[in-house]
Amino acid sequence: MKRITKINKVNKYLQIFMCAVLLLIVSGCTSFSDTSRQVSESNDTQAETTEELTSESDKTEELTSESDKIEEKTSEENATEEFSEETTENVNTNEYKGANSDGKSEADSDDNLVCYPEYIGDAYVELNDNIPLFSDEEKKSTTAFEEYSDLDKLGRCGVAFANICPELMPTEERGEIGNVKPSGWHTVKYPEIIEDNYLYNRSHLIAYSLAGENANEKNLITGTRYLNQETMQIFELRVLDYVRDSGNHVLYRVTPVFEADNLLASGVQMEAWSVEDSGKGICFNVYCYNVQPGIDIDYATGESKVAEEASSESKVAEDTNVQAATESTTETSVESSSSSFDFANQERTYILNTNTKKVHLPDCRSVKDMADHNKEECVGTLNDIKNKGYTPCKRCLAQY
Repeated sequence: MKRITKINKVNKYLQIFMCAVLLLIVSGCTSFSDTSRQVSESNDTQAETTEELTSESDKTEELTSESDKIEEKTSEENATEEFSEETTENVNTNEYKGANSDGKSEADSDDNLVCYPEYIGDAYVELNDNIPLFSDEEKKSTTAFEEYSDLDKLGRCGVAFANICPELMPTEERGEIGNVKPSGWHTVKYPEIIEDNYLYNRSHLIAYSLAGENANEKNLITGTRYLNQETMQIFELRVLDYVRDSGNHVLYRVTPVFEADNLLASGVQMEAWSVEDSGKGICFNVYCYNVQPGIDIDYATGESKVAEEASSESKVAEDTNVQAATESTTETSVESSSSSFDFANQERTYILNTNTKKVHLPDCRSVKDMADHNKEECVGTLNDIKNKGYTPCKRCLAQY
């Protein structure tokens, strides 16, 4: 009986021990589960933190990218502004460079820089040793063409370029051009100084006789009578005669030169090169001044006035001419013993302008302004000369 009771106690202790062990196991599992959950939650938190950091990093990269784009755009804008400034400077500089058909310089080297000297009395000056600045390729062209630049924002002409040949020359008389008003145009007369009265002509950059362009506003500038009829004509006639005689081509470019925003050109650069004979027939590069002796001109507007020295010289010249004519008449009257002497029938020396068909006394001021190729000395009576189609000068022969 005691043995059974002892066994029962042992079993009871075993049951208590097993319950304790079971409780420990259950408690351990619960703790492990909590720990796992905490670890899982910690991992989730770390993952979220990592995602947030990644997101922030992506945002930082985006901001960096945007910043780089802004800096790049700013750099491009600055480069554009610098290019624009350089271009503006180059445009101003190109006014002093040999121009191609599009008005741009052949090259940006110092060798092609063209300096237009200040006017000191010569009608024109040679540039680049009188050698035109055409490219080697252009000098070989026998294709007829003519190109005229568009007017700029001030209504001013640009470069006119052509390959002159017989097929470009006009086949009919020139029409009216009075409807064209080039930049700087003014209708003004100075009969006491200018032989044909008017200061300004509508001057063709490429003469009508060379290319047949008539009332083309891209080919007409405001030029003084002196520039148009006395200076440019020297070179225009040279080219005209050569092409008519040879039938060859002549590269021909005329560049009007405007200083700053002036409406009136200071002058024109004229270049020419005969193609077939490599410049042997025609080769020149000159700058012709847009001036009129005895007249002061405001090139910004085209307004003008009589120069002070010209006014006094004109008065002296007129007095001298009148005195000379009076003395001549008196002497002849004494010699002929006739009170009815007619000055116009006396044989004497006169100077003819073969271009304008005007007749002058030798000491007339207009003779000094006359181009040599238009000047011809003639001995005869004034009436005989008038019968040949000449008109007495209004300065020295106004009374006849």
